[in-house]
Amino acid sequence: MFDLTPHTTSAPCSADLQRHKPLQQSGEFLKALRENGQNPVVLSDLDNTLVLTKPLRLGRTLAMVNRTTMQEPKRLFANLQEKGFKNTPIILSPDAPTSHLAKCGAVPLVSPAHVAVLAMSKDTEKMRAALHQKWRNRLTHGARQNLRLTRQNLPQDPNHWLFKADILQGRTRGYQSWPVELTLAYARANKGQAKLFQAFEGAEAVAAILILTHGNCATYHVAYSTERGKTLSAHNLLMWEALCWLSRKGFHTLELGVVNTEDAPGLARFKLGTGAKLHKLGGTWAYWHPMRMVLKPLAALDRRLMSA
Repeated sequence: MFDLTPHTTSAPCSADLQRHKPLQQSGEFLKALRENGQNPVVLSDLDNTLVLTKPLRLGRTLAMVNRTTMQEPKRLFANLQEKGFKNTPIILSPDAPTSHLAKCGAVPLVSPAHVAVLAMSKDTEKMRAALHQKWRNRLTHGARQNLRLTRQNLPQDPNHWLFKADILQGRTRGYQSWPVELTLAYARANKGQAKLFQAFEGAEAVAAILILTHGNCATYHVAYSTERGKTLSAHNLLMWEALCWLSRKGFHTLELGVVNTEDAPGLARFKLGTGAKLHKLGGTWAYWHPMRMVLKPLAALDRRLMSA
């Protein structure tokens, strides 16, 4: 097992990690949503913050603001009111702990999770040295297996084997990825920014990784390895191939997604074994302007749970 001690659980400290911008607040994500027939609200006064909406019963609407910086929540709420969300329930998921949301009347719903973020380097030898020893051993093992690796733009195929495998795996493990239609829309709206890496043993695909790029950042979006692929260490080899490609292209960071050491310890070890650091998110909050003063005392009771 990989060591998950504090040196891997500290907040990112490099300049690249501090500049990391989440996929959910990128211009590329906005293009994908519009390509998929959605029309998110853009708060141009707040670094083009994206606000998604979802219809509720009785003609009401729910607004969602995901992975945005909320150093000035009052300013955010003022902008939302200007856009017509004064009487709209809002779900907030900040990119970092934001305990002062409670002072505005927001109520905490879910405690913060952590995501793994890897700072890229143009020096691949430096990146290789940062790999955990057991991860590096698996990489060496994979390199000896005579696997054929490919890289291509994501094909517009909703029945691609990676999508089918991910949906089945999600049902088994209790998670849900993006709708396939949205992923395909991302590839259409952002040419060349949805890269599919695959590993083959002969003609059989044994592992695949889909990377979405946005600005100078990238996101590990969907991945799957067959049982045979796991035996061959194909996932490690394919991940290293993707890291080297991102390095050559000059990307600053790669976000590897949520790290859950309780429910998915193996995946957590895989992500942190790359040398990635944990970044604490801000949890999930609910805000409803008409009820803010009533809910403010309740919010204060739980704000310790949501703080850094």
